[in-house]
Amino acid sequence: MAGKLYLVATPIGNLQDITLRALETLRSVELIAAEDTRRAAILLRHFAIHKPTVSYHNFNEREATPRLLARLLAGENVALITDAGSPGISDPAFYLVRAALAHQIHVEALPGPTALIPALVLSGLPCHRFVFEGFPPAKKGRQSFFQALAAEPRTIVLYEAPHRVAATLESIRTLWGDRRLALARELTKLHEEVWRGRVAELLETLSHRTLKGECVLVVEGCQEEKHSHRQERDNGNVAPA
Repeated sequence: MAGKLYLVATPIGNLQDITLRALETLRSVELIAAEDTRRAAILLRHFAIHKPTVSYHNFNEREATPRLLARLLAGENVALITDAGSPGISDPAFYLVRAALAHQIHVEALPGPTALIPALVLSGLPCHRFVFEGFPPAKKGRQSFFQALAAEPRTIVLYEAPHRVAATLESIRTLWGDRRLALARELTKLHEEVWRGRVAELLETLSHRTLKGECVLVVEGCQEEKHSHRQERDNGNVAPA
């Protein structure tokens, strides 16, 4: 009988955010596949979990997947963790999940920490409808990425590396306009910060700061449709509801 693949969410900062179920699962599996085994070692040592680990990341997914599948098919249970947060969100977990499902291997996802939801609810922007777009391209396809989202009416959530935040804000201001947004960094950690305001205001703030830690940008959606509808109503073309 084949083993199970467990997708285990791990803390994005505060180690106390790990769930009891996650700890139980990590202690029970035969193998832990980690995006970064060095960072995984910090977590595992903290909770006195002694299990073998192997690397599974963006640069070895094609080579590592067959090896992990072989162990799963041999009956071993494997837990997959990322550097932080839920596997499958802006990391290569989907590749292994897809391969496991193709071999009729049971996959179980354990809910837990993720950066996008805390950032969204802390932003002060509408949360009832939103779109998550992960990391914008660093180079190739960057402009077309932002152009494609210019007319998106829902709140937009992005991940970004600290050294690229200013460039991303400039792209947003150029292609989307001076929208309201929030920047969250170091979520759940001692130095957690959330800045809220317009793009231009945030750029001015960041001109005097050096960012560290992964960042989440939450940007208001395009308001053109609402403004157009309001203008038509004011002109008497649309009856008020």
